[in-house]
Amino acid sequence: MKLLAIPAVILAAAFSGFDGCREHHEEVHEEHHKIVVTSPVVDDVTTTQQYVCQIHSCRHIEVRALEAGYLEAIPVKEGQAVQEGDLLFKILPTLYKARLDTDLAELQQVQIEFNNTKKLFGQNIVSNQEVALAQAKVAKAQAKVDLARAELNFADVKAPFAGIIDRLNMQLGSLIEEGDMLTTLSDNSVMWVYFNVPEASYLEYMADLNKRKDDLKIELKLANGEKFGQLGVIGAIEADFNNQTGNIPFRADFSNPERLLRHGQTGTVLISRVQHQALVIPQRAVFEILAKRYVYVVGDDEVVHQREIVVQNELEDIYLIKEGLAVNEKIVLEGIRQVRDGEKVEYEFRAPEEVLGHLKYHAE
Repeated sequence: MKLLAIPAVILAAAFSGFDGCREHHEEVHEEHHKIVVTSPVVDDVTTTQQYVCQIHSCRHIEVRALEAGYLEAIPVKEGQAVQEGDLLFKILPTLYKARLDTDLAELQQVQIEFNNTKKLFGQNIVSNQEVALAQAKVAKAQAKVDLARAELNFADVKAPFAGIIDRLNMQLGSLIEEGDMLTTLSDNSVMWVYFNVPEASYLEYMADLNKRKDDLKIELKLANGEKFGQLGVIGAIEADFNNQTGNIPFRADFSNPERLLRHGQTGTVLISRVQHQALVIPQRAVFEILAKRYVYVVGDDEVVHQREIVVQNELEDIYLIKEGLAVNEKIVLEGIRQVRDGEKVEYEFRAPEEVLGHLKYHAE
């Protein structure tokens, strides 16, 4: 076998090219290891929690017939706003009117008997007991008249409060039985918004309520994504947690002056609170290992160390740190994949105001 002789010029060129590639690789490697470092910042931050909700009228009732009869008049329309005392339905009152007339006649009769008995008592013809008996008959007849008059009034179904009429379930001339539902009436002046809150969020809310009540803001986002124009207040918290879900029902009250909200709507409750002097870092400076969160901290000796952190709250671009960092420490912002624990690095420091300045997390 013959060995081919390679000219020295070619070998020199080859080694020269190899050295050039190695120098280029070292330059890229050196450039590759340059990282960007920043520091946490202390600021007032607004955090928002969202809850799916159901919207109800503060008063929503079923309007039912108190007496049987034929529906004689319906002076209202579906969707109409009515005032307290307005006539909604009129049931044919013929039978009630006849009963009232009968009871009035009986009352008149026993009243005459009572007057005669009283006159005879003045003449010492009858005893005091007979007067008392006649007076009791008058009282009984009067009670029957009052009952008949009330039954006659039941024929006129009136609005117990101002509200909006829902669908009419009966038409004019319908034969109505006692207890039949005629329609529903909703008072939409104030809306009750119900939503479920987890136990941890409930405890945070109660702590903030006692310390910084003015820092809480309650808003309502509607189905079209727009926010309702009125702010709400927490009107009630139920007594018991649901043991299956771990939630407790809340109720937020919203004034509804334009009557935009209606009974049965859905939406999202937004509860915003200001956290004062919170320690803030960008989310991109954090990495996770086995469901735990870490950052790389650069010491004064320019050596990187991995450190676990505890996140109190998170927004779209930032984390609020509960434990693990101090405000003056340096953390790796860019180049996390390029560093190793215990490694000495060269870095470029970027001021936290510059890093976080464009993020919309600041308290309003």
